[in-house]
Amino acid sequence: MNIEKQIEFDKIKQLWMDLTVTDGAKEKIQEITVCLSEGALKKQLKDTTDGRFMIEKLGTPPLQNVAEVKDILMIAEKGDCLTPYQLERVETVLTAIRRLKEYLERGKMYHNSLGFYEENLNAAEELHSEIYQQIRNGAVDDCASKELKQTRLQIIKCEEQMKQKAEQIMRSYKDCMADHYCTIRNGRICVPVKKECKSKIAGSVIDKSATGSTLFMEPASVSQFYEELQMLKISEENEVYRILYTLTAMVAETADLMNENIRMIEKLDFIFSKGKLSIDLDAVEPVLNTERRIVLKDARHPLMNQLISVPLQFEIGVKNRGIIITGPNTGGKTVAIKTVMLNCIMAQCGLHVTCKKADICMNSAFLCDIGDGQNIAENLSTFSAHIKNVLEVLSEVNKDSFVIMDELGSGTDPAEGMGIAIAILEELRKSGANFLVTTHYPEVKEYADKTPDIINARMTFDKETLRPTYQMVIGEAGESCAFYIADRLGMPNEMLKTALRAAYGEEAVCAYHFQKEDTTLEKKNTTKLPKLKKTTTKPDLSSKYQIGDSVIIYPDKKIGIVCRPIDEKGILRVQLPNKKIWINHKRVKLHIAAKKLYPKDYDFSILFDSVINRKLRHNMERKYIEEIIYQEE
Repeated sequence: MNIEKQIEFDKIKQLWMDLTVTDGAKEKIQEITVCLSEGALKKQLKDTTDGRFMIEKLGTPPLQNVAEVKDILMIAEKGDCLTPYQLERVETVLTAIRRLKEYLERGKMYHNSLGFYEENLNAAEELHSEIYQQIRNGAVDDCASKELKQTRLQIIKCEEQMKQKAEQIMRSYKDCMADHYCTIRNGRICVPVKKECKSKIAGSVIDKSATGSTLFMEPASVSQFYEELQMLKISEENEVYRILYTLTAMVAETADLMNENIRMIEKLDFIFSKGKLSIDLDAVEPVLNTERRIVLKDARHPLMNQLISVPLQFEIGVKNRGIIITGPNTGGKTVAIKTVMLNCIMAQCGLHVTCKKADICMNSAFLCDIGDGQNIAENLSTFSAHIKNVLEVLSEVNKDSFVIMDELGSGTDPAEGMGIAIAILEELRKSGANFLVTTHYPEVKEYADKTPDIINARMTFDKETLRPTYQMVIGEAGESCAFYIADRLGMPNEMLKTALRAAYGEEAVCAYHFQKEDTTLEKKNTTKLPKLKKTTTKPDLSSKYQIGDSVIIYPDKKIGIVCRPIDEKGILRVQLPNKKIWINHKRVKLHIAAKKLYPKDYDFSILFDSVINRKLRHNMERKYIEEIIYQEE
């Protein structure tokens, strides 16, 4: 079972992760489980308190994500050359380490234990200084070395001389130029020369315009500087690589130191994120005990709005080990048991709890059964899912466990569900665990009254406003208020009497005080489903008229002869003098049947075919011909 999801601790962890800076801290939160060592847990809770204190006094710590630097350190250790960008990332992290050391140093004046983590951080000042001086704006700076500075000055001087020579050529051969400025083509300085003036300029053609009318030429006086420029650029590149490899070697030498810094940054990020969460939730540090005692004062659900959340007063393990909570639906029972367990789990994960005051015991396991758990894929009903979860809980429970169960025994026959609920409660009682259970069964309330170590509790309900007050009263059994709510919301008295009679007998009907005069259930105009009209089977019309039948066509009362019988749409074809027409059978009436007008084997093509088609058909029956018979439409 997924305890974190059932009680919404997964949502708390997401809020917590959103407050971290480093990926390492996020991963630690994702994998965190409850701490079972009292000493270690007290240290974790103190770290949370110290982290909150420093944030409140000194502001947010200057932390930075270091995931990228981890990869950069691996590259440097393998011997590959780091790029200026990667070296700048290392320098940025070293700057963050220096600022974090200063932040922690200020915390020492408050005698805060986190302040002394400053001694475990090393800002590698020498490496930081070298990178800062030699790498600027994603490139090796001109002043990184004397050789590099001199080479780059010579490159600038050479490029300037080339440009001056090109401009001198343009001025000397002004009429031969297609434009007023020189340009760079394929890395060379060129002048735009008209095609017809190519022979007047000494030099090489480097490129030409799209139309071909302009040639971009490198003058001979310019090209003599090109080789010098290339040699200078090679010298520059060699010097840049020498500087980068030197810095990379320095990074590799400090890799172990940097990795230790990264681990410390991730640890501090984890601790300070707990302090940030405590501030956001307005939480407090709980007191720990090993005496199976849980006492919460003004507890609230961490995910609920603090302004509207009703504080919960809760106590277990002092005089009893089990609490059975009853009360109306939507009365806050489920929220109450989630609030208790969620605060206990937060405390055992080293977090502050959302209470005014909390005394919480160490628990070896947190077990719960909340929600219907219905699963179609596994063919599990609500009741089956409950029982499956309950049996799993009972197999794991011991005297140091904390168990919550919602709607115990629900989802089946009430009598049988009640029996199963009591059997489960008896097993929990025998285990010695602390447990918190919600139910509606009155027999379970009676069981709690008679059984030692178990006590009833109820969630209060305002009968005037029909709203829950979300207050828990320990020591009193609650009522479901179902009849009262139904009565106030307008259920007719006759229906209520039937319900009371079925639930508690005739005496309950007589004893009940109805809130209103007898009424009837008002029926509203509801939408009715339209019904399709029954359709009769259409008669078969294919045999109504035969080829050759003489028919009368209405309304003109013309006489025609059927040349094609009725199709599936009720249409037939009739031969009239000089033409054939398509017509609906409803406009046609039989005049004289064909069998009365023509012999049995009469050839109707005499009536309906043209002379040419008849002759062609006759020839086709005798021999092969290439003509085509066209069917008249």
